[in-house]
Amino acid sequence: MAVTKVNELKIDSTEFPGVAALLEVMRCLRDPETGCPWDLKQTLTSLIPYTIEEAYEVAAALTEGDMSAIKDELGDLLFQVVFYTQLTSEEGLFSFDQVAAQTADKLIRRHPHVFGDNTAQTDAEIKAQWEAIKQQERLEKGETHSVFQGIPDNLPAILQAQKLQKRAANVGFDWATIGPVLDKIQEEISEVKAELAAETIDQEALESEIGDVLFAVVNLARHAQVNPEHALRRTNLKFKQRFQAIEKRLAEAGKSAEELDLDELEAYWQEVKRDSLA
Repeated sequence: MAVTKVNELKIDSTEFPGVAALLEVMRCLRDPETGCPWDLKQTLTSLIPYTIEEAYEVAAALTEGDMSAIKDELGDLLFQVVFYTQLTSEEGLFSFDQVAAQTADKLIRRHPHVFGDNTAQTDAEIKAQWEAIKQQERLEKGETHSVFQGIPDNLPAILQAQKLQKRAANVGFDWATIGPVLDKIQEEISEVKAELAAETIDQEALESEIGDVLFAVVNLARHAQVNPEHALRRTNLKFKQRFQAIEKRLAEAGKSAEELDLDELEAYWQEVKRDSLA
């Protein structure tokens, strides 16, 4: 029998010693008499910002490819799930095991080509099957028939745009080829230019037009089968690393970015870019 020791606690589990240990640590943190004061005052809603933060930290670690950081951040995100289910267990609602079992059942139901007799093989067939099953689940729950039902209003804007477009595409509201998508981006950029050229700029209208450009670019990413959030995150990291390389070179020369004009900074930028591509 596997034994995991946490301080003075011995936690036995024949199958999942790590999970059992984490669940026991969480139980101890929430013990009314000996637990941690901070953990004891948390609620389902107070944990939300921490969960979002941990999810972004996982994404950052994955983007950077640091395996040690990925392992650490995944643990922190898992702990958020454990924390929520400890709270719901205390209220007699549901446990960690029930969440895990329900998720396993859902995955089996949504993968009939693996666990059933369905013959879907291509990515397109599997995606269509997945969406059809999800739509049937929504109907069985009595949710409204809107194709956008279930898309949270507080999702990050890029992710929400992607989901809205995918749902609309599922009912045929989509271009068949990428050409019109590119044309739409050019059209939206022209409208931004028109707003900027106005004698008096209407900031609300300008914001709307820039939003249209961003929405169109997300649509391009979807058609190109590129995850826009991941693509932008990678570009953010690339920009950060290149600019930090400029700062390092300037520091070695006893200079700072504030002392240089744009043309000088651009020369450094091109130099760093060439070196990174070499």
